[in-house]
Amino acid sequence: MARETLKTLFHPFVTGTVEPLASDARVAFLGAEAGFQLPEGFEAELLPVQGLRPLYLKLQAAHLPVTPDMPEGPFDAGFLLLNKHRGENENRLATLLRTVKPGGLILIAGSKEDGVQAMRKKLLQLGVDFEHMPKYHGVAVWFFAPGHAADLAAKLDNPAVTIEGRFQAAPGMFSHDRVDEGSELLASRLPTDFDGNAADLGAGWGYLSVMLAEASPRVNRIDLFEADHAALEAAKANLAALVPDLQARFFWQDLAREEVKERYDLVIMNPPFHEGHAAEPGLGQAMIKAAATALRQGGRLLMVANRGLPYEPVLAGLFRESGETCRNARFKVLWGRK
Repeated sequence: MARETLKTLFHPFVTGTVEPLASDARVAFLGAEAGFQLPEGFEAELLPVQGLRPLYLKLQAAHLPVTPDMPEGPFDAGFLLLNKHRGENENRLATLLRTVKPGGLILIAGSKEDGVQAMRKKLLQLGVDFEHMPKYHGVAVWFFAPGHAADLAAKLDNPAVTIEGRFQAAPGMFSHDRVDEGSELLASRLPTDFDGNAADLGAGWGYLSVMLAEASPRVNRIDLFEADHAALEAAKANLAALVPDLQARFFWQDLAREEVKERYDLVIMNPPFHEGHAAEPGLGQAMIKAAATALRQGGRLLMVANRGLPYEPVLAGLFRESGETCRNARFKVLWGRK
C-alpha cells in the first residue's frame, strides 16, 4: 500500500493552493516512492530519486524514470518525501536548496513519525518563510528557494561520520555513527583461516567485510550485497581505503526478491529485522533463504540476530547442520552448514 504521505505531498496541487508547474518544468523528487497519482493538469517532468533497491524496483515497475543518484540540475522545483532519518532528510533538503533555481518551489511532506515537525522547526530556525497544510495523517510544507539558498544548505548539511577512526558512513545508513553491537559480536567470531570466496549479505557500509578480510588475510574474494545504494558506495570507499589488496565486488540488490547468482564457501550477515518502525522477522528469514541458495554444498553461514528472533527453525529447515555459536544479553551468533 502506498504511503499516505504521498497523497499529502500532492494535496496542495489538488486543492489549488499551490499553482501548477509549467509543463516544461524539471522536478527532482527525493525519497520518491511508487503509488502516487499525479494531480489533474500536472504536466511537469518528474524525476524520482530513490536509493533503496526495493522502493527503486517498484518505481521502475511503474515505468517512472527513477535513478539512485541525484540527476544533473538545475531544477525548476524539488519535492522531498521525508523518512525517519533526520540527518538524511536535512541532507536531502540541502541538496534541493543547491539545485533548485532561485524562486523555484520546494515541497516537503511527511508524518509525525517521519519528523515533519522537526523539519518545520528547523526551517523556522533558518528563517525560512513557509506555508503548510495537514492532510492524510501528514503535513505538506512548501516555500520558494531564496537567493541565499546555498547558505541555508550549508547550515543543513550533516557530514559523513568517521567510526573507530577509520570507517566512513553517513546519516540514513544503518548504524551510521557507530559499529552495531550485533555486527561487533559476529566480527569476534569470524574465521581466521578462511581462504575461499565469501559473500556479505546486507553489507551496509562494509564493516563485516573489512573485519573478515583482516581476520582471514588469505580470503580469495568477498562479494558485498546491499539494498541501500549510498551504503554500498560507502562500502566501496571503506574497502578501498582499509583493505586495498582485497578482491571485492559490489552488488546493489534486494535479497528478498533478487536471486544471488554466484555460489560461495562462506556467507556472513547481520540481516535487518525492522521495516519502518515495526519488527519484521520475515526480512531476516528471506535473507537466510538467500544465504542457503548462495552457498555451495558444504558451505557455511555465520549470522548474528537479536536474541528474540525465531530464526533457528528456518536454519534447521534449510541447512544440513545448524546451531548457535554464542550469545550475549542482546544478540546471538548462529551458524548453518549446507
